Amino acid sequence: MKVVKISFSPEAEEVYHYLNKQAPASKMEASILNALHKKCELIKMNFHYGQPIAKRLIPDGYRIKYGITNLFRVELPNYWRMLYTLVDGENEIEIIAFVLDIIDHKKYDKKFGYKKN
Repeated sequence: MKVVKISFSPEAEEVYHYLNKQAPASKMEASILNALHKKCELIKMNFHYGQPIAKRLIPDGYRIKYGITNLFRVELPNYWRMLYTLVDGENEIEIIAFVLDIIDHKKYDKKFGYKKN
């Protein structure tokens, strides 16, 4: 059985620290942070937990910056999203779920080129 480790991009790490800082005073940020922790545990149990995003829809920014070939989306409270990719670990029995972004719906729509009607 392969071990799944969770790793955060600098952008995702920044949002994670923001949520941790705001959570004690904000129910919304606390609910997002709590869900994020639960979803990370689910990904550790099943690394294909998230909804796969078609390869043709992967934003070029992710392809260029990280060289990814797969992308998964996990829905969080308040229409937030967590986006992650799977990469090989340092050895054959390890998989890294690399969290690229933790973003709200507006930023998600912008990143994927969805237009507001």
